[in-house]
Amino acid sequence: MDVSSRASLDAAAEPPVHYRGNEGSLVSALKTLLFFTVLMVTLPITLYFASKAYIFEGSMNMSSSDSYFYAAIVAVLAVHVVLALFVYVAWNEGAPKGKGKHD
Repeated sequence: MDVSSRASLDAAAEPPVHYRGNEGSLVSALKTLLFFTVLMVTLPITLYFASKAYIFEGSMNMSSSDSYFYAAIVAVLAVHVVLALFVYVAWNEGAPKGKGKHD
C-alpha cells in the first residue's frame, strides 16, 4: 500500500472538521430532546391518574365519569406546558451566553 492511498484511507475514517466542532451542541440537543420526550410521555399520564384518583374522586368526591373528563383536561394542559417549555428551551439554546454589548 503506498503512502497516498493510506493517507486517503486515514482521512476517510475521520469525521470532517466542521462535524467535530458541532459535536458538543449535537449531544446537547439530543439530551434536550430525550429529556422532553420522556417528560412528554410520563408527565401527562402521571397527572391524569393522580388527579383522577386523588383530586377529583378523592378530595372533590366526583363521580367516575366526571373525574375522567377533568383528569383528561389536566393531562392535555400538561402536554401544552411541556411543549411550550420545549419551544422555549430550543429557542434559547442557540442564543449567545454573554450579557455584554454586541457590536
